[in-house]
Amino acid sequence: MRTILTKALNKWFGNVSTASNIEQAEQLRQQQHVDLIVLDINLPGRLGTEWEEAFNDPSKKSDVIFMTGYADLELAISALKLGAADFILKPFNLDQMLKAVSRCMDRRLSERMNIALAREVQQKHSKQIIGQCEATLQMLQLIQQLAPSKASVLIEGESGTGKELVARELHQFSQRKGPFVAINCGALAPELLESELFGHTAGAFTGANKSREGLFRVASGGTLFLDEIGEMPLTMQTTLLRVLEQRTVRPVGSEKEINVDVRVLAATNRSLEQEVEQGCFRQDLYYRLNVVKIDVPPLRERRDDLSDLVPYFTRQLAAEVGVAEPQWAHQDMLAMQAYSWPGNVRELRNMLERCILLKRTPADLLDDNGDFDTEQAKLTASRQNQDSASCFGYPSHWSLKKVEKSHIQQVVEHHDGNKSAASRDLGVARKTLERKYKDWLNGEDCDE
Repeated sequence: MRTILTKALNKWFGNVSTASNIEQAEQLRQQQHVDLIVLDINLPGRLGTEWEEAFNDPSKKSDVIFMTGYADLELAISALKLGAADFILKPFNLDQMLKAVSRCMDRRLSERMNIALAREVQQKHSKQIIGQCEATLQMLQLIQQLAPSKASVLIEGESGTGKELVARELHQFSQRKGPFVAINCGALAPELLESELFGHTAGAFTGANKSREGLFRVASGGTLFLDEIGEMPLTMQTTLLRVLEQRTVRPVGSEKEINVDVRVLAATNRSLEQEVEQGCFRQDLYYRLNVVKIDVPPLRERRDDLSDLVPYFTRQLAAEVGVAEPQWAHQDMLAMQAYSWPGNVRELRNMLERCILLKRTPADLLDDNGDFDTEQAKLTASRQNQDSASCFGYPSHWSLKKVEKSHIQQVVEHHDGNKSAASRDLGVARKTLERKYKDWLNGEDCDE
């Protein structure tokens, strides 16, 4: 039976393993990931229904197809209660088994796709504006104040500052029932941008085999975010102005205008006012978009937010990569405070991701970069000396014991677990470090 099934299933799957009893099967299950177990009930030693590890191990969950030639109703019910995906009576034809295996594997694949899609959606859409410095709090207050309005908002800021996050916050607090739809105006060719925004009819141009709704109609009842609006061609600016004034769109190739209920938010990393002066952007469209403007400050102007951003990104990236969350040392926080961050928050996230993947510290990577703000470094060091309670990396509400434990662990980790080297840096004996770790292992409370 094992030989026949192995030969048949090897045509479909790259890794098919067999065992003659539960003990051998459990060894295989511990050594590798198993998606599906085809399990006989009457086996030498333990019965298939007694293989508790296969059903109760949440870290190695597998689907199970039971097969037996001695089935009765009570046995079938007990197998299904264990969580069996299917139950097949012997003798069976091979096609019957292959169909059961196919159903299980299709369901398994569908679950993985759903998990992957949910993870992707979470990464892209569950973000929030992080930070507690005065500039960030003022911006958040302005967002909440402007959100209920239908007025257009112009969002200006350097690349990587999080302009789309600001737009998403405006949409979220607006309570508009329609979707949030974003488009990068600089990423599409001018001849495609009009069709993308306003739609087209079948046969409107070569390749237009069927009609298509534009993003203005897709975002009906919601918010349309025009990113990099400064990249929009002048001819398209004229059309956009007309749409904003009349609240109607005309698909390419159509003579009929369609009403739309859309709030338009626009963002740019340029100064549109200067673009207007240089004749690169229509003045009337600028005034139409700039009913209210939100300036997103660069990261170098809100360095205090690093104390919130760094742990947030570190926790998020470590979970994505599937590694333990690293604890950055005090000198890492100082190095990040002293850096000028020309790429803003996007650069910070990318740098932390490199640190986690390469198992290096932020201080090392930033030292390689060499783009430090010397005056900021002096200011940071001075502030650290003046107020030890607000040291970067340790919340002010932590107890002294908790700070001591965290600092010791960071230094030991910095030396790749070498406690002798760590004890030299800390200025204590190696035995003192060993005693500390022994106390923590025995459950000594560090939160008192």
